[in-house]
Amino acid sequence: MSRVPVRWPPVEVVMPPPHPDAPEPGTRLGPHYHQCFGCGDEVEGGLRLHAEVGKDSTILAEFTVTEAHQGAPGLAHGGLLAVAFDEALGNTVGQMLREPAVTGRLETDFLRPVPVGSTLHIVGKLDGVAGRKVYASADGRLNDPDGPLALRARALFVLVDFSHFTTHGTADPRDVHPDINP
Repeated sequence: MSRVPVRWPPVEVVMPPPHPDAPEPGTRLGPHYHQCFGCGDEVEGGLRLHAEVGKDSTILAEFTVTEAHQGAPGLAHGGLLAVAFDEALGNTVGQMLREPAVTGRLETDFLRPVPVGSTLHIVGKLDGVAGRKVYASADGRLNDPDGPLALRARALFVLVDFSHFTTHGTADPRDVHPDINP
């Protein structure tokens, strides 16, 4: 069966330049919230995804798969891998645009198994903006930034006002992401 690739992004977009306050390449990024399952450093069993700004407005992220991340014995859980991509892509959008956004859609293609003990290297990039819609994509490689391609993902994020978090969540967004001011 052959599959015709879907155009990405699916609409006409503009490619915005990085925000003037976007971090410089090489900048190591801390957690946006210490209780975040994806990047937080206070969640037992969390991914503790580490990220830094790469060249050409990319985000370089990585995490090591532990036994707590298993789905099948010895292999990372697929949903957990999707969490890693959601985190890396959300970081890409947030850091490069410096605006709050939420995930509207996430597609993940699983190309090869990701064993416990391996490190997944993710490169996220912006693909364009159309109004409030932000398109981003990422590749994930095993054990080395140039290692075998294991996953691909693409996502639609929607820009929101900080009131989204105060209305639907429990925290003041300035506490959750103190480097982005409402």
